[in-house]
Amino acid sequence: MLRQWVGRAGTRKAIINTVSNVRQHMLSGLWNHSWVHRRAHFGRPPSGGAIRERDHLSDPTLTRTQVLSDAQRRTIYALSTPPGKGGVAVVRISGPDAIRVYRAVTRSVRASARSTMREEEVPTPWVAEYREIVDPETGGKLDDGIVLFFKGPKSFTTEDTLELQVHSGRAVLTAILTALSKLRFCRPAEPGEFTRRAFEGGRMDLTQVEGLRDLIEAETEAQRRIAVGGVGGIQKAKFESLRAKILDCLMYVEGFIDFGEDVDELGQEDMLESAHTRAQEIIDTINLHLRDNRKGEILRSGIKLAIFGPPNAGKSSLFNFLAERDVAITSPIPGTTRDVLTLTLDIGGLPVVLNDTAGIRKLTDDAVEKIGVERAGGVVEGSDVSICVLSLEEVISVVPYSNQSTSRITLTLPTDVLHHLKPHTTFLFNKADLTREVAGLSGELLEREVRDALTCTLPVSAQQKEANTPCMWTVSLHTGEGTKEFLDGLACVLKERVAYSESMSAEDAPLITQARHRDYLESAVKFLEEFQGFPLSQIDIAAESLRYAARAIGSVSGVDVSTEDVLGAIFSSFCVGK
Repeated sequence: MLRQWVGRAGTRKAIINTVSNVRQHMLSGLWNHSWVHRRAHFGRPPSGGAIRERDHLSDPTLTRTQVLSDAQRRTIYALSTPPGKGGVAVVRISGPDAIRVYRAVTRSVRASARSTMREEEVPTPWVAEYREIVDPETGGKLDDGIVLFFKGPKSFTTEDTLELQVHSGRAVLTAILTALSKLRFCRPAEPGEFTRRAFEGGRMDLTQVEGLRDLIEAETEAQRRIAVGGVGGIQKAKFESLRAKILDCLMYVEGFIDFGEDVDELGQEDMLESAHTRAQEIIDTINLHLRDNRKGEILRSGIKLAIFGPPNAGKSSLFNFLAERDVAITSPIPGTTRDVLTLTLDIGGLPVVLNDTAGIRKLTDDAVEKIGVERAGGVVEGSDVSICVLSLEEVISVVPYSNQSTSRITLTLPTDVLHHLKPHTTFLFNKADLTREVAGLSGELLEREVRDALTCTLPVSAQQKEANTPCMWTVSLHTGEGTKEFLDGLACVLKERVAYSESMSAEDAPLITQARHRDYLESAVKFLEEFQGFPLSQIDIAAESLRYAARAIGSVSGVDVSTEDVLGAIFSSFCVGK
């Protein structure tokens, strides 16, 4: 029994010794890992370690095979310029290990491939250096170029940032990006990740982020102007002003809740009425922005302009004229266009999404053409501005007066297009060169007569409230007659639709440029109106409505955004290098 106990005791002692050895080994490993980690980040051993010169290519912490998660690889890299052949390409690196990247993949042009460097070498911030770009494993030269280091937080991402300005060639860029992938502490950037870090670092708010994206994607002068205002913080200041007014109203109500018992009942009613008045002023301001006819969203995404009309009126010819090339097939055979053709244009500095549609007619036995006609109706219904193209020789009639010396023109609009006419519909009467001989009228006189006839014929549902006469032009797309006047007039119509002018300043630009802006502002109005509906006895609940209203406004700029889906949707629309 004693022997058995002694045996067990020996086993127990052996187990204790083994556990002790394992524990010491684990602690030693943790210390070594911690030392390596700190050395990797600070480039030197803990306290008391002497700095020695060595070949930076032999640094085991740079390229050794140790698997790190994306959370551990905080340093990201990407090509920030469009890929392809060009003079200069920019490769951007951002993160806590940007200096290590500088040491690993760049060297002085005066140094040889076998030269050593001091491991504490750091770049001079905001100073351009001409250096060689090298492979971190072999030391082979890949290219040479300008290296710029931005010390955080004075950088775009608020982190240490390194930019390599190199020659833009497919092989050069592939070699450099491959070299960066060999550094175990680096990883490729996700779309918009550089900008997201700028947002998370407080460099930009969400309206500025969206403005930056719109500035990159701007194709017209109007889009550029609005985007510049967003990047410059003009939208941010306006939304912050609205939020500050709601918070002021909330502080007024909170003070009333805390010290209301010191005021008599009449005074309490006056204080509540004053809070309601402040809330109404904010509601009126927000509603003023909401009643902008979606000008900001339209300018950002493009004015939807639809071309429609009966078959063989010249719709595809107009589409090709505006596109300045043969995009659509033109033919004297009715029903040539079967589907919707879409093209993005710049007309008068405004972005326009132009749609050519199938000829609208009900009497057709062609099943494919019927589908095209149905799609045409949907496009016209969803357009911001539409152009009804009519063949002038087919819609006018010359009726002589009783004395036979003069005549007047009557107009008959095709019944198939009547229910597609809206107040924003403009009219283009084509083939004026063929009609003038029949009517015997000059160009200006013919247009005046057609305008008068259209005014008398136009349905009430299609009449413009602001104008006494409809917007129309008589042209010949075949000869080019009247097309210049048409283009100038169309540009004016589009500018009136979005209330845009070349003299518009960034301060006058629409506040709402995204659908989510409108959603949050509408929510804020609902909460403010809810606040006004609470009686004095429920003032503490009413204060919560003000908090929700302030939170809705804050969500526009990102102050109160906590939903990852919202942030993901915004930043994923960026290119990888931004």
